[in-house]
Amino acid sequence: MAVLRLSRPLRFSRSWLLSGAGALVLAVGGALVGPAILAQIEGDRGIAPIASTGDFEVSGIEVNVQGSSAADARAKGWQEAEKLAWQKLWKTNSLGGGEAPALDAGTLDAMVAAVVVEQEQIGPHRYIARLGVTFDRARTGGYLGMHGQVARSAPLLIIPVLYEGGVASVYETRTPWQRAWAEFHTGESAIDYVRPNGGGADSLLLTEGQLTRRSRNWWRLVLDEFGAADVVMPIARLTREFPGGPIHGTFTARHGPDNRFIGQFDLTAPSDDQLPQMLADAVHRLDALYTQALQQGQLAPDPSLNMAPQLDTKLINQILDSLGPVQQSAPSTTPAPGVPVTGAAPAGPAAATFTVQVATADGAALDAGLAAVRGVAGVQGAATSSVAIGGTSVLRVTYAGNLETLAAALRAQGWKVTAGANALSIRR
Repeated sequence: MAVLRLSRPLRFSRSWLLSGAGALVLAVGGALVGPAILAQIEGDRGIAPIASTGDFEVSGIEVNVQGSSAADARAKGWQEAEKLAWQKLWKTNSLGGGEAPALDAGTLDAMVAAVVVEQEQIGPHRYIARLGVTFDRARTGGYLGMHGQVARSAPLLIIPVLYEGGVASVYETRTPWQRAWAEFHTGESAIDYVRPNGGGADSLLLTEGQLTRRSRNWWRLVLDEFGAADVVMPIARLTREFPGGPIHGTFTARHGPDNRFIGQFDLTAPSDDQLPQMLADAVHRLDALYTQALQQGQLAPDPSLNMAPQLDTKLINQILDSLGPVQQSAPSTTPAPGVPVTGAAPAGPAAATFTVQVATADGAALDAGLAAVRGVAGVQGAATSSVAIGGTSVLRVTYAGNLETLAAALRAQGWKVTAGANALSIRR
């Protein structure tokens, strides 16, 4: 039997060991891990909300017309949609009631700002479609009997939560529920929605777990980050009977850091193709629930979210009493004999006009804001230029001083003040 004898022990290079181990890890890791894992704030997420104006939007108009050509059929379909949308708009928004007045095609076309194609089928001589029509508020409001501004709510942060397949999501991925709220025209609503786009750190700050938080400090930080006064949580729960089949949705409106219940309803979509339309209808119905709650006084900002310091009036009185009476003598304006007059007395600071925005949840809040501004020393006049009960009212203030001094005087009264360009925003 032959015996192999080694003159010296075997030695392996460290680089060979590392390269072999690395190859083994890569081989095993590639088989187990698969694609690269992205961080939560990375990836394709976030849907920017559409620019909302005060225009009137009427959706879901069904047309089925024929024409001499495809273009002629489409033009007739759009004209028919404008007429049907005008009748529907009159029934839902008119202050006069009754039937919609008959308008000629030119007048009606001038009132239309846009036609939105929701779904269409174009044939050689036929046009079948579901359209949406947007009417310009400035040109249409006079026919509807609407004049002036509508009172709006305080800025409310919106957290749209979707429960589907046992998973809750807000902005972690692009969901159809987030898209429905991003495409909602908030200009018609009495609710001042603050809609994050869901990108960046929004998916970390605003999650489903936020609904169960009760810490006012945490809520203050989140609301101040988005410039909101309170929060609303529209919740959608979707269940499917089978893949591609009917989809049942339960929609709930909630409000405030205590997750208070506002209302709930159910809708059903026959198939996946009808899901976006069902979610759009749900958004409009939830907005109606929030508007009704605003009219009933249920959407007033939570007073516990107020970060204004509380002043101890007793302590202030004790300090003033300890200082004793202050003797003030009016300065003499008559020069002493033999003293030459070198010039006139220096004039005080020139008066300037500033804009002050006040969060007015009710009439008492507006009166309190006016009283606070007029009570500042140096204010020569304060008048309301815009009143929005349940929203933000605007004051025009004439003040003998600069903006920083006015802001400091209001902070001393316990108001939370935000300074801008020649303007202040105050709230309790």
